[in-house]
Amino acid sequence: MEHSNKYIFIYSLVMVVLVAVALTIVAVQLKPAQDNNIRIEKMQNILSSVNIPITGVPKGDVINVYNKYIKTAFAVNVAGEICETDAEKVFKIEMANELKKEPAQQQLPVFVAVLDKGDSAYIVPLRGKGLWGSIWGYISFKTDYNTVEGCIFDHKSETPGLGAEINQEWFQKPLFGKKIFDEKGELVSIGIMKKGQPKNEAHDVDAISGGTITSKGVQKMIKDNLTSYQAYFKKHLKS
Repeated sequence: MEHSNKYIFIYSLVMVVLVAVALTIVAVQLKPAQDNNIRIEKMQNILSSVNIPITGVPKGDVINVYNKYIKTAFAVNVAGEICETDAEKVFKIEMANELKKEPAQQQLPVFVAVLDKGDSAYIVPLRGKGLWGSIWGYISFKTDYNTVEGCIFDHKSETPGLGAEINQEWFQKPLFGKKIFDEKGELVSIGIMKKGQPKNEAHDVDAISGGTITSKGVQKMIKDNLTSYQAYFKKHLKS
């Protein structure tokens, strides 16, 4: 049986509408689970930045671990003033969005961890660009606001076996214990240098062989983001 063009058009239109409605319903139903996964992943990354092991921890328990160690969170502005103290609001701040704003409008999250030995660590998010796309992470500092306690980095689309190695422990661990301020209290951040280049042992680490552009992207990400925090850090800097 042959159908007119009008029938085919109406049938196609109805099918498109039905499929669109079905996809919308599925998306709405899945969104709470997706949002929860994003929330848990963020908690995992924050915990990893202070070297709290979360490998093998069931997703349902991550929130409990997070609440055990992360005791408070607040946001500061580029003048170093605390501008938000509601921890839930601070958790929802996305650094990628803040960096698009004028500096005076930025809210910069700080998460405070209390570790097993009773020491505190101060965690800040990082966002930048690698060779092929976005890179991000968290870096934490000891109570001197200068010495790196830990860090974690990840990426969207860096080259496997090269730049993608920024999410590996062997690349991240050498940053532990490095200083971001020099003896004069000036922010020098962390240098990520090609192997064989002269290094300042207090501040510099080796880049990834064959992944220089991504390594330099991590270096720039750290420096750019910490520049926004330096007024707050300098208020609390201890020699």
